[in-house]
Amino acid sequence: MTTTTTEHIMIHLNGETLPLPTSLQLLELLESRHLNPRLIAIEYNGEILHRQFWPGQMVQDGDRLEIVTIVGGG
Repeated sequence: MTTTTTEHIMIHLNGETLPLPTSLQLLELLESRHLNPRLIAIEYNGEILHRQFWPGQMVQDGDRLEIVTIVGGG
């Protein structure tokens, strides 16, 4: 008998605890949440994460992310 286990990590996203696959890049997380990277800002573990670092950033167990959507108006 073979047992299959799915490994997950836990992150905190905008105050909500979420289980995620272990090998998830930040851009994949944004895509899975249907967020347009051009219209958001990300605080990653208490620091603003500049866009130039988004493509290579892996989401790690225990990470705390705050994602803010930019809304235009007048």
